[in-house]
Amino acid sequence: MYEVLVNAAETLRKKIGADFEPEIGLVLGTGLGQLADKLQDKVEVSYGELPDFPVSTVQSHAGKFLAGTLEGKKVLVMQGRFHYYEGYSLQQVVMPIRVMGLLGIRHLVVTNAAGGLAPAMETGEVMLITDHINMLGDSPLCGPNIDQLGPRFPDMHEAYAPKTNALIRVLALEEGIRLHEGVYAAVMGPALETAAEYRYIRTIGADAVGMSTVPEVLAAKHMGIPCTGFSAITDLGVPGKMHAVSLQDVLEAAEQSGQILERLLLKLMKVL
Repeated sequence: MYEVLVNAAETLRKKIGADFEPEIGLVLGTGLGQLADKLQDKVEVSYGELPDFPVSTVQSHAGKFLAGTLEGKKVLVMQGRFHYYEGYSLQQVVMPIRVMGLLGIRHLVVTNAAGGLAPAMETGEVMLITDHINMLGDSPLCGPNIDQLGPRFPDMHEAYAPKTNALIRVLALEEGIRLHEGVYAAVMGPALETAAEYRYIRTIGADAVGMSTVPEVLAAKHMGIPCTGFSAITDLGVPGKMHAVSLQDVLEAAEQSGQILERLLLKLMKVL
């Protein structure tokens, strides 16, 4: 696997330019791809152009890397990600994170669409992730450890950089943004949760639930890369607020959350 990752990283470096040294990796989740339009000097590389690389099979995920400058920072963007429910192994799901790490990113920012579990949440709002719960029943770190990337037993204390989170709280106040914060739980999907599952996940300590992000953060932390995460609240698993949800509902709510996230991320890029 290490040779596969190195080969993919070298191929991507050639396509984005050998002199481009990314500082920040950014993962844009469901319905949150509009931030990519803000990139300057943008170079696009489809995942399918990289050797032995998976491709996105989800309609709402573009499936490409974007390299460019955002608020003065050199950024490598994943416009669309891979999910466990697509049939990929978690080792395949985190390949883009590994590749970005090999190219030298110093911070990973992940975003996702999630179901809100806290009673105060509404669709179209944003949650800052402070911790996570892995309910996938698997980990991208299972199997032989890739010693060139990180240790066998990486510590996950402070999985989401607390100093960066403290800074984000200040930025949200400055922007007048109503920012929730809490624990994100990752489940396999692709079906949305039942009412009983929502109650259970809330009971064990989660404030939002989705189908991504945790494997990516595990892979990044394994490589010693600090992480920051945001959830766009696209549906609600709160008693009295639950109703049937379609993909179109999720995309519309993600677009609303995306406008808030865009303001916050642009501010963050200036100081990260």
